[in-house]
Amino acid sequence: MRVTNASTYRNYTTSVNNVHANLNKSLNKISSGREYENAAENPTAYYRGKSIDREYQDLLSKSTLITDVKARLELQEDGAYDIQNLLATARKTIIKARTGTTTGTAMETLRDDLLRMEHNMVNDLQSQYQDFYVYGGNDVSTPPFSLSNDGMTLTYSHVFPGEDEVTNFVMELTEQKDDQGEGTGIYKFELQTDATNNPNATPERLVQAMTEQGYMDLGYGDIRDRSTLIDTYTGGLNILTGLTSDAVISSTATFSTAPGSTDYADYVNNTVMQKLTDGPLGLVAQSVMSMNNYLGQGKETANKPDLVDDRDKLDDDFARLMDMMETSEHTTTTVYSDLGNKYKTLEDTDTRLKNLQDSLTVQYKDILGADPYGSILEMYNNQYAYNAALQVGSNLMTSSLFDFVR
Repeated sequence: MRVTNASTYRNYTTSVNNVHANLNKSLNKISSGREYENAAENPTAYYRGKSIDREYQDLLSKSTLITDVKARLELQEDGAYDIQNLLATARKTIIKARTGTTTGTAMETLRDDLLRMEHNMVNDLQSQYQDFYVYGGNDVSTPPFSLSNDGMTLTYSHVFPGEDEVTNFVMELTEQKDDQGEGTGIYKFELQTDATNNPNATPERLVQAMTEQGYMDLGYGDIRDRSTLIDTYTGGLNILTGLTSDAVISSTATFSTAPGSTDYADYVNNTVMQKLTDGPLGLVAQSVMSMNNYLGQGKETANKPDLVDDRDKLDDDFARLMDMMETSEHTTTTVYSDLGNKYKTLEDTDTRLKNLQDSLTVQYKDILGADPYGSILEMYNNQYAYNAALQVGSNLMTSSLFDFVR
């Protein structure tokens, strides 16, 4: 009889464990929503579900990344729009300054307004999203621009990939000379090269900074063809000059880097610096310089020791600068529109990715999803079976000492 009871207890324990395992399985099915726990139950459905899950996670990561990129593009777009508005306001300020009654203190006030607009443009280019400087190109951690108090010296700071040191490109608004070395009254930004104190700030490196791009796989285009992806980086110098990274790459593709070659120096001087001078910041800076010269507060040189109060010269400068401002406004509008198109593309891509996520969710449920009503019914059945098994066990355990002495 001892053997018989022991065997009965073992069989009972095995049965109870099986019933309890079925109950746990039905509970897991309800909590996870999955019909199968492992590949053995349905290999085809299981691995198809795994494939859908990987695709879903990829879409989810792209949607999360798009949110950050959209925020950065929105700040870039807002900055370009603000620079455009500041340029338009500067043009109106010059119109006020052209009136014959604007002299002395009134002219100084307008000059100060223009100088403030110039600094506001640079502040726009210092915009941050979280800890990213959105106009820094590939360098998102270094404040990209600074402007001297007089608005005549612009410094572009950049850390190149693989380097730790900051390279400072100093660009100064300088009066141009004629063939006889006399000042022309025309000003232009020039890259200041210093082989001793700042040897890395060369024309080649400035071009390199302007050609940095940030093509990202965000669910738009084909990762195997970079040209189909969206360039999410826009450098501040590209905004100020109106030269896109693609345009700079195309123009410098055949340049020589051999010793003695002046290809990059000529391009920076004749194209980049000229575009910067004729861009929003450069035109406002020239307006400030023209007013300073008129007020007798401009830079004196050996060829021009005394600054002359020449109203006709000032009016000629204003007329020239106003025409160029109108052209620059159109160029800045193009940059602003391009950023807006990128943002709209990302919005459309984000919507498409979310629709795909919904579609994959439906497919996943069809293949691996458990019927919620069926799962709940199964859980209750297993619960009743388990309770009944426990009740049977309580009856088996009523044996006493007399069961063993019969």
